[in-house]
Amino acid sequence: MLGSFSTVVAGVIGLLALQSNAAPLEYKRSPVFNFDQKVRGVNLGGWFVLEPWITPSLFEGNAAKDEYTLTQILGKDAAQKKLSQHWNSWVTENDFKQIAGAGLNMVRIPIGYWSIIPRDGEPFVQGAYDVLGKALDWAQGAGLKVMIDLHGAAGSQNGFDNSGRYGDVAWTQGDTIDHTLNVLSKISDDHASHPAVAAIQLLNEPLGPVLDMNQVRQFYMDGWGRLKDSNVAITFHDAFQGVDKWGDWGSGMWNLLLDTHHYEIFDANQIAQSPSDHVKTACAFGNLMAGTGKNTIAGEWTGGITDCAKWLNGKDKGSRYDGILSGSSYVGSCAGKSTGSVASLSSDDKKNIGRFIEAQLDAYEKASGWIFWTWKTEGAPEWDMQDLLANGLFPQPLTKRNYPGQCG
Repeated sequence: MLGSFSTVVAGVIGLLALQSNAAPLEYKRSPVFNFDQKVRGVNLGGWFVLEPWITPSLFEGNAAKDEYTLTQILGKDAAQKKLSQHWNSWVTENDFKQIAGAGLNMVRIPIGYWSIIPRDGEPFVQGAYDVLGKALDWAQGAGLKVMIDLHGAAGSQNGFDNSGRYGDVAWTQGDTIDHTLNVLSKISDDHASHPAVAAIQLLNEPLGPVLDMNQVRQFYMDGWGRLKDSNVAITFHDAFQGVDKWGDWGSGMWNLLLDTHHYEIFDANQIAQSPSDHVKTACAFGNLMAGTGKNTIAGEWTGGITDCAKWLNGKDKGSRYDGILSGSSYVGSCAGKSTGSVASLSSDDKKNIGRFIEAQLDAYEKASGWIFWTWKTEGAPEWDMQDLLANGLFPQPLTKRNYPGQCG
């Protein structure tokens, strides 16, 4: 606990606005979401949960396709050395200062279960959780709040490489859900009382269309039960059911925060949209977010109007945009878009990405705010906030608009 509730509010005020059009939730205490500003944040992706497209240098020259197979191939000692170097260099205290300097107020930090409560017989190595503890102090020093995001669960909740293990969705098999709840309890016990921690996410992107949604909803309720006596925002993802499908869920539960992830590049119709249609789609989505009846954020989104970033769809897989990914059709060339810097993009690409980013800022601030994916990459220009800021495509200050009024 963070002492008196008034102390908590004083410490984290200014992050999440309770929307005037939102139906009131039920609370047993003053709501932790009664803040007077929007969430304006960034994800620290590729730090404690590896993704080949964010840090391809870690995956070059080997057959690994995710963190599980990378550690398996390297072996414990070599993996421990390589990943420890990465954890202590990919994001540093200076990054937190830069993030705060850009006017942001929150970082979302993904972490995997294996860093918190490892399971016997798995190749993962530990140590990231200790660095997370340092990161909370860095955030506090920079005046930032933190959402600790359980990004990977035992068995994999979605089969994506960003869950730690690409392949089967086996999260509901055996004791994996109980294990996940124990991981959440440990996160809460260890860190919910830290002055920087404003939110804990129960689980990133459970694949609702594949999983039994009754199990997902029960897990959310049980996870909420593990965290309800803390004063953090208990964050749950929409499980790809649609951000507007959760209005009637959660009665009697307090401190809930609905998280939705909005990308417009992962199916054939979206990838073929014109820049103007991308903007219209984002604006419409913001209206949906504002009407959920719950505090709602876009916890992941991007400047990407293509899926050209190297390995974005999985290691050694191509892109939909240029028709190379299996089952896709050609929309345009990925030349100059797949790797490199924002500065090297064409003037048209810069304009279109800048428009799209600004439209999304306007859209998501109709609800409770946004957390961009991601702070830095090794060369995916549409996704790299640090690089987008440096080249003027992400506005400074955050309220500045080169393309005002796009969402009406």
